[in-house]
Amino acid sequence: MDFVRSGIRAAIYGSGGKINKSFIVVAVLYCLLLIIVVFFNMSYSKTLTNFNLIKDSIFMSKAKKSEIFTQKDISHLPFPVKRYFYYCGYIGTPKMLTMKAVYKDVEFLFGKGKSAVTIDYLQYNTVKEPARIAYIYSLKNGIPFEGLDSYIAGKGSMKGILAKLFTLFNQTGETMDKASLVTFLSECLIIPNAALQDYISWEEIDALHAKATINYYGREAEGIFTFNEKGEMISFTTNDREATATDGTGEKVKWSTVFGEYEEAEGIKKPTKFQAIWHYDDGDLLYFDGQGVVLEYDPDE
Repeated sequence: MDFVRSGIRAAIYGSGGKINKSFIVVAVLYCLLLIIVVFFNMSYSKTLTNFNLIKDSIFMSKAKKSEIFTQKDISHLPFPVKRYFYYCGYIGTPKMLTMKAVYKDVEFLFGKGKSAVTIDYLQYNTVKEPARIAYIYSLKNGIPFEGLDSYIAGKGSMKGILAKLFTLFNQTGETMDKASLVTFLSECLIIPNAALQDYISWEEIDALHAKATINYYGREAEGIFTFNEKGEMISFTTNDREATATDGTGEKVKWSTVFGEYEEAEGIKKPTKFQAIWHYDDGDLLYFDGQGVVLEYDPDE
């Protein structure tokens, strides 16, 4: 024990009996590192708190509708869209007001030439007005990255925060507003009550394709849904979305979402694979690859 005590004293005071400055620097750095590690592992997050506040005030419906999907509701829809409703089993089931989507371990790219990161993605959509919000979380080398992707009252935004404190980017403006509107349109058939609202109009192309146009908040966007012969929706493609980099620069690029791996739960078939692709002139970029996605309608939380 005396040997240990002597060693500690030598480390602190050095051979001359004076306080060892190097020891103090190392001790301070160690304490700072410990504080940072504790902070990173705390459950509190300002970004997640903001996400939950918005979610609870806008996306959590207090009153549940008793209406159900009927054949009359879908009578005006193009043939492939009607077949989708029948195939998935929505006719005779309650009309949803909100949707929760849970993505785990999504392979995600921030853009061309970027390395992939693995993220968790928690999303809510609502029907009454086109709106969606998503919370993104990733951890790399012990440092958390969070994202808040929102479309509320016609305003789109994409925010990235590193280490819970440092804003890496915060994209807003007309480009984000339209991109968010068309993203909501691409998801209208996975929360199919949205597809019946007045703000979306439909046009039949053929037995496997239908055009959808969304018009709200003074903006308009459109895209093409593609279906297979079974009735599954397999993709949505649009020219009404810009690829916006984290530095705010944008490029008009064809954009697609791909749906697949339908699974049945409680009589309803839903896709569990969601992918997002930019179709650049020099090749396609699959930048969002979600597998095993869980969709829930009118969730309690």
